[in-house]
Amino acid sequence: MPSRADRLQPVVDLAAEKAEDATRALAAQQRALADAERQLTELRRYRNEYAEMPSGIGVSALLNRQQFLQKIDVAIVQQLGEVQRRERALDRARKDWTDARGRAKALDTVTTRYREQERKTQDRREQEQADERSQYRRPPRSEG
Repeated sequence: MPSRADRLQPVVDLAAEKAEDATRALAAQQRALADAERQLTELRRYRNEYAEMPSGIGVSALLNRQQFLQKIDVAIVQQLGEVQRRERALDRARKDWTDARGRAKALDTVTTRYREQERKTQDRREQEQADERSQYRRPPRSEG
C-alpha cells in the first residue's frame, strides 16, 4: 500500500507545475508592462520632438501641426490606459504566483513531514525487530 507521502506526490507535482506556470505568466506580464512603458516613453519623446520643430509659415501648416499633436496626445492617453491595464495584470499575476508558490511549498512541507514520520516509524519497527531477535539469540548463562 502506498504511503501518505506517495499518495500525495501527484498533488505536490501538480502544485509545483502550477507554480512554474504562474512564474512564466508573471514574467510575461512583466515583459508586457515594460513594453507598454517603453512605447509610452517613445510616444512622449516623439511628441516633444515634434512640438519643438519649427512650424511652417501658413495657417494650414499650423492647423495640421495642431491636429497631429492632438492625435499624438490621444495616443499617449490610450497608451497610459494600456500601461495601467498592464500594471493591474501584473499585480494579478504576482498574486497568482505568490498563491501558487505558497501552495506548492506547503504541500512540499507536508510531504516532507509525512516522509520523516514514515522513516521514523520504519526505524522504530526495525529497532523493535532487532531487539526481538537479540532476545532470542542470547546464549544461556553459565552458572558456575
